[in-house]
Amino acid sequence: MKVKHLTDQIISKKSFLCLGLDSDIDKIPSHLLNESDPVFEFNKLLIDSLNNLIVAIKINTAFYESDGSKGWKTLEKTIDYININYPNLFTIADAKRGDIGNTSDKYAKAFFKHMEFDSITVSPYMGNDSIEPFLEYKNKHTILLGLTSNNGANDFQITNDGNDLFKKVLLKSKNWKNSNNLMYVIGATKSSFLKEVRTIVPDSFLLIPGVGAQGGDLEETFKNGVNKNIGILVNSSRSIIYAGNDKDFLEKSYIEAKRLQAEMNILLDNIND
Repeated sequence: MKVKHLTDQIISKKSFLCLGLDSDIDKIPSHLLNESDPVFEFNKLLIDSLNNLIVAIKINTAFYESDGSKGWKTLEKTIDYININYPNLFTIADAKRGDIGNTSDKYAKAFFKHMEFDSITVSPYMGNDSIEPFLEYKNKHTILLGLTSNNGANDFQITNDGNDLFKKVLLKSKNWKNSNNLMYVIGATKSSFLKEVRTIVPDSFLLIPGVGAQGGDLEETFKNGVNKNIGILVNSSRSIIYAGNDKDFLEKSYIEAKRLQAEMNILLDNIND
């Protein structure tokens, strides 16, 4: 998917909301457990209900890989369902891959060619030759871990001495081949750093997790992260998909997603005033 199409969807839906499918069979409503594939049914119902409020879907592959071949099949069924029925939704494989070049090449083929995701999250630790195989794919996007929302980000990513590692990652990545296909993960709980991020990568899209269950502030995130093309996707997972755990779970999930979308609508309108 081209970035312009993503921006057009944001403007059309008045939303920059990304739905995170961190779907856990131990947490989904019990009445779905009678289905042949409970997690797929859970995902399908959420996608059908919320597609008009969201512009992207992030599938955390760990929640599927943990169930072996059965979980992998659910993952494939989910991405196929989105690609066939909702091709305007931007899809993210939250896989956090990153290895030597020939291994990254296989990862890229798996997620971009076989499953046809629009993007994938990757770890930059091994450097350019571990990332460039992903960047070779036209209209596919590689989302580099920049500054994450977890507490452990303070171990390495932020040093508080002016030489923050995440800044070095952003700067270095701009020189990689096909770097125009890069996006970046910046956690909402680190929104105070977003202005600095924007001085380094002013035009790139940012995937911003951490709004909702992790406590990130949506308005602050938007104010510091938005660019001329909007340029942000705010992900919410648990606060939406587990808003309810009974037969009314879709209604409660819709209410939470609609609340976020309504806030986004106001923020988007304000930048045009």
